[in-house]
Amino acid sequence: MSEQVTALAQSVEQDVTDTSVPARGRRRLAERIRAIALGAGFPLVLILLWDRAVAITGTRLVPSPREVAVMMYDFSFGGIYDDAFSGTILTHIWKSMTRVYGGFFLAALIAIPLGLMIGRIKLLRQLLDPTINLLRPIPVTAWLPLSMIFFGLGPNAAIFLVFLGAFYPILLNTIFGVRSVDVRLFEAAAMLGCSGSGMFRQVVLPAALPAIFNGLRIAHGFAWILIVVGEMTGVPTGLGSVIMDGRTLSRTDLVVTGMIVIGVCGFLTDRIIVAISNRVLRWSPQHHA
Repeated sequence: MSEQVTALAQSVEQDVTDTSVPARGRRRLAERIRAIALGAGFPLVLILLWDRAVAITGTRLVPSPREVAVMMYDFSFGGIYDDAFSGTILTHIWKSMTRVYGGFFLAALIAIPLGLMIGRIKLLRQLLDPTINLLRPIPVTAWLPLSMIFFGLGPNAAIFLVFLGAFYPILLNTIFGVRSVDVRLFEAAAMLGCSGSGMFRQVVLPAALPAIFNGLRIAHGFAWILIVVGEMTGVPTGLGSVIMDGRTLSRTDLVVTGMIVIGVCGFLTDRIIVAISNRVLRWSPQHHA
């Protein structure tokens, strides 16, 4: 009799579990749809307000959303204005991305190991911390003349400026992540026989990864911001160059188009970093964006 009752209870529990799985799936789907609707709804409201503001004021200095959409189409496919910018969007995106990620990956390649060492080695921290905090407040735009002297007119100066803008967020967040590791983790690892490079690899690096990824996201945003400054160094192609040309030609529709393309590229590539972060940090439920 007791065996029958147990079997019946297990059957009921299995039925409840089976019915709860689709329910959880529906809730997750509903939450995802709601998040997408909210995320897309606010920009649409801003576009409507932008259109109404231009129509009410009657200004010609600010393009309407329709004018920007026409420019975006011509920039992407051509066939409307048939000028130097028609159908060139992929060329400009590619050139800007090579400069953005050339500087960004170089910054990450140097800043992460250096930050790990500064965070762990007191002597190195005492040696480099004053210099880092002296150079960090200098605006990247102040380096523009020197970058053109060092690297000449061209893409190398742009990569250098992006590197500078991305370097400090990655470095400082890495140092913070290492310095924030709980001392008890070191004690527990030492009790388990972990020492030397093993301590660094199995304790320090995993514990600092959330802060490192935060630094990478911040630096990635700065890299896209600074591409406009970087492409003021005489490069003929790139989204920053398009914006500067639009300003020179008083074509605000082209300026706004370049801004939108930079925003979309930055957003999509940021989602890639978030996906990698969520994958690497899946053990930490607090770091899912």
